[in-house]
Amino acid sequence: MALLRAVVSSVLFSRVLLALVLDLDDSFKDSRMEDVWLVDFYAPWCGYCKKLEPVWEEVGAELTRSGSPVRVGKMDATAYSGMASEFGVRGYPTIKLLKGDLAYNYKGPRTKDDIIEFANRVAGPAVRALPSRQMFEHVLKRHSVLFLYVGGESPLKEKYIEVASELIVYTYFFSASEEVLTEAVVLPELPSVVVFKDASFFTYDEYEDGSLSSWVNRERFQSYLQIDGFTLYELGETGKLVAIAVTDEKDQSDQSSRLKGLIQRVATEHREQFNRDFQFGHMSGNDYINSLIMGEVSIPSIIILNTSNEQYFLPAEPVEDLQQMLQFFSSVLDGSAPAYGGDGIFQRIKRVAYDARSTIMSVFRSSPLLGCFLFGLPLGVISLMCYGICTAESDDGTEDLELMKTEEEEEEEEQRLTERTEEEEEQMERRAEEEQTESKSPAEKKLD
Repeated sequence: MALLRAVVSSVLFSRVLLALVLDLDDSFKDSRMEDVWLVDFYAPWCGYCKKLEPVWEEVGAELTRSGSPVRVGKMDATAYSGMASEFGVRGYPTIKLLKGDLAYNYKGPRTKDDIIEFANRVAGPAVRALPSRQMFEHVLKRHSVLFLYVGGESPLKEKYIEVASELIVYTYFFSASEEVLTEAVVLPELPSVVVFKDASFFTYDEYEDGSLSSWVNRERFQSYLQIDGFTLYELGETGKLVAIAVTDEKDQSDQSSRLKGLIQRVATEHREQFNRDFQFGHMSGNDYINSLIMGEVSIPSIIILNTSNEQYFLPAEPVEDLQQMLQFFSSVLDGSAPAYGGDGIFQRIKRVAYDARSTIMSVFRSSPLLGCFLFGLPLGVISLMCYGICTAESDDGTEDLELMKTEEEEEEEEQRLTERTEEEEEQMERRAEEEQTESKSPAEKKLD
């Protein structure tokens, strides 16, 4: 009985979760402007979409439970392809937050907490005001990276709000008066835009840093962080090269710790020299890096990636100290370090072959029988076809050879018959002459 009650409760709970995620259709186009919507555009056959489905139900339940103004829905992009095209859906699943006329793409990890954090951040105002020092200290503890405008109304503030509206998908933007700041935060002038991260703060300088939008995009990550396959290309979108210490987290050897420590020192102690061009971090394991460069990177080691053109740089010799590390980074900047990889035609062909090989090996490792069926059967059919073609060509050649031999034999036979006929005629002529000679009288023979 208890088991039955548990099953019924589970079914009812699942129905409640489903009710909190609305199935959307064509009518959504007319009603979406009334609310803020978080929508999952999916395809029924998509494996990643099926994996996201239970997470999406939890997102709907959590946002409803917390009283968030964000409504959660999902749309079959294959059934309503016109609507999906209007929202710029190019792949599945695609997560978008729709607020008025604006549509924000979610590019983060597909976990409940990350999606909810994105929804709450983007659904609110692009720039949040901090009315007190207590609130300022609270957001400093809560966020690893945040941007703050300090000062009154100004053209810089207008530009700041514009940039915040564009980049709110990545980070938080706040505004405050100078009185809200703690004593440790001293600004050279007002108004100012400041980024707080790495237990410090850095001020935007229009003359040195270029456009505010580019500066925010470059500074939206901590200077040093752990990197995985997802964050790697997010870091690449900042326009920086990504310097990675490739280590094994299970290996606590001195060499691994030393490399991580050296790259952290470069990120912090030499920020002024390298921060504009490099993003620093470490990655556990070399499988992902190996697949990117289609090669083998030892553990531990240092690699610098340029995700914009798929080039990478490796030190000419093992890095043993900070000076060698600094020389390596400087050589990459001045162009003296050799660049490997790239996105040329040869590398693209190599990538296609590498991906095909990786796919085949993955299938055989996971299911040898399926691999034999998928790849062995087509190869067998092709082999039979080739054998049939070659056999047919061989038979045709034999028949032609036999025909040529027959024709030659016939010609030889005709020639022998012709020669035999000529000989017989000559013999007949000689006999006739001899008979004619024998039939003449002695007088005629004397006269001859």
